[in-house]
Amino acid sequence: MNKANFAPAILLLACTPCFSAQNEQKPLLADPPGRTTLSLDGAWQSIVDPYETGIGGHFYENRKPANKSALVEYDFDKSPVLKVPGDWNSQRSDLLFYEGAVWYKKSFLWTKHPGKRVFLYFGAANYSARVYLNGKELGTHEGGYTPFDFEVTDALADGDNFVVVEVNNTRRADGVPGINTDWWNYGGLTRDVSLIEVPEIFIENFGVRLARGSQSQIEAWAQLNSAAGAKQGQRVTLEIPEARVTQTAETDANGRAEFKFSAKVELWSPENPKLYALTLRSGEDSVSDEAGFRTVEVQGTKILLNGKPIFLRGMSMHDEAAFRGGRAFSEADEKTLFGWAKELGCNFLRLAHYPHNENAPRLADKMGILLWEEIPVYWGISWENPATLASAEEQMRELIARDHNRASVILWSLSNETPNTPQRLEFLTKFAAFTREQDPTRLITSALNTARRSQPGVMSLDDPVGEFLDVLGINEYIGWYYGAPETADGLKWNIKWEKPVIMSEFGAGAVAGYHADAETRFSEEYQVNVYEHQLPMLKAMPMLAGMSPWVLMDFRSPRRLLPGVQDYWNRKGLVSDRGEKKKAFFVLQKFYREKAAQ
Repeated sequence: MNKANFAPAILLLACTPCFSAQNEQKPLLADPPGRTTLSLDGAWQSIVDPYETGIGGHFYENRKPANKSALVEYDFDKSPVLKVPGDWNSQRSDLLFYEGAVWYKKSFLWTKHPGKRVFLYFGAANYSARVYLNGKELGTHEGGYTPFDFEVTDALADGDNFVVVEVNNTRRADGVPGINTDWWNYGGLTRDVSLIEVPEIFIENFGVRLARGSQSQIEAWAQLNSAAGAKQGQRVTLEIPEARVTQTAETDANGRAEFKFSAKVELWSPENPKLYALTLRSGEDSVSDEAGFRTVEVQGTKILLNGKPIFLRGMSMHDEAAFRGGRAFSEADEKTLFGWAKELGCNFLRLAHYPHNENAPRLADKMGILLWEEIPVYWGISWENPATLASAEEQMRELIARDHNRASVILWSLSNETPNTPQRLEFLTKFAAFTREQDPTRLITSALNTARRSQPGVMSLDDPVGEFLDVLGINEYIGWYYGAPETADGLKWNIKWEKPVIMSEFGAGAVAGYHADAETRFSEEYQVNVYEHQLPMLKAMPMLAGMSPWVLMDFRSPRRLLPGVQDYWNRKGLVSDRGEKKKAFFVLQKFYREKAAQ
C-alpha cells in the first residue's frame, strides 16, 4: 500500500447500449492526492477477441481446466501482456489499426481493514468497458476519456484477487464520438487503475471557489457519502492555512455542508498562477488539494479574467504523446506538450476533441495556462437519439466532476464542427442547459464551422447555436481547404452576436524538413504563407478575444492517407511528433510575443 500522487474525482457509471450493467452506480468518489491507494498499473495479461467470444467463453471467470480432458479455450497466464496505462495500438504493431474487444486480467493481493470501504478506480477506458472482480460483474461504463469507479468493499477477498476488464473501442453510430473522427481510435485501459480505501463515511466530493461577482468572498461545499445513507449534522472543517482560513459547517439531510466567508487571497492568473493548499476534514476522513482563485466572465466582445480583458494566445492540441507515440497519460507527457506551448508564448490551450488525462488541467494550474475542455460531440452524431444525448451529458458530468476545482479551466465546449440542422440545434440547446446546470461558473462555447461568405470579402456567422453560447468558437481553413492563403487578405467578419470570438482552428499541413516555395503544399514554406496571411486578418477583427490554431503537434489520423507525406498522420502541427519545430512555429511565436507586450 502507498500514498499515490494522483487525483481521480467524482465518478459516474453509465450503461452502454451494448452492455447490460448488473450494478448501476451513482456518483461516488472524489480523490485528490493523498488517499490510500494500491496501484494496479503495470503489466496485465490480455486476450484480443475480435468476435467478442469472451462473454460466452466466461473469460471473466479466469477458468482453468479441471483435468486434462476439460475444454477451456483461453488462458490469460499464457497470453501476452499489455502495459496499463496505455493503448494497445501503440504497444503492438499488429494492433495498430485494431478496433474491437480486448480482455485484460490482473491478479493482486489485498488485506481487508475493518471499517474501511474500497473502490476500484479507472482513469479511462476507450470506449466501452465491462468490469469483473473475482468472476462477478461489477458493471459497465461508456465513454473513452472520463473516469469511473465501482465500490468493491464486499466483493474483495482477503488475500488473492483478480480483476478482468473487457474493453471495446468499436466505433458506433450512437456513440460520442460517432463513427467518423479525425484522430486515432486508441483502445485500452489508457489511464491509471487503482484501488482506493476510504472510511465508512467519507467526503465524496467538494468545491472551493470565489463567489460569482466577488474577489474576496469564497464559496465552498462538501458532500459526504455514508454506506448507511445521508448523514445530517456531521461537522465538516475547511482549512486554507496560507489564507488563515478555518471554517466549519454541518451537513444537511442530504449530507451536504456549505460554506461562505470572506478571505484575502491572491488571484490566480497566467502571469501569477498562485495555488493555495487546502484540506477538508470530517470524522475519520480528510482530503487535500490545491486551488487557485480567479473570476471569469464576458463583457460584450471581451473575456474578463479577474475583471480585466485578456487575449487568449493559444493552440489546439491532442492528448497524444510526443516521441514514444500513443495516447498521453503521464505528467511527463503533458510537460513536453505544455513546454512547447509556453515556448510559443501561449497562455491558453484548447484540449481537443475529448477530455485529456487529469494531469493536463493540474499541470495547467501550476504553469498558468488557461484551458478549453471539450466533450467529443464531433461532426455527425445521432442527434435524434436520446441515448446519444444521455451519453454526452454523462461524459460532461464526469468531466466537470473531475475538473471543477481547476482554476485553469475557463471554457466547457459542447461540440466541434457540427452541421447546422434543426435536430442538432435541439440537441445542443438541451446540452447547453445541462452543462450550465452542472457548472454555472464557467463559460460555454462550441467550435463552429458554419461561417459562410455572405458577399465578396465578407464572412458571416449566424449559426443559431450562437444564441446560447458565451463565447463563439470559429474553425476556418482559408488557404488550406478553400481559397488561396491570400484569400484572407482584407477579409471582414460579420458576427450576428455581440460576443467574444475565439478563432478555434486555422492552419495548414507541413512535413517537418520539407522545403519548397510558398505555393507548394505540405512544405514548411506553404504553412508559413498561410499563417502570414491569416494573422493580419485576425488582428483586424475587433471581436477577437483569442485564438487556438490547429495544431500544436502532428498526430495520428486514419483519414490522412497521402503516401510519403501523411502516412496516417495529420501534419498540421507546428511541431512534429519527433519534436522538430517547423518554420511557422516561429512566425506565431513572434506574433504572440507582440500581443503579450501590448
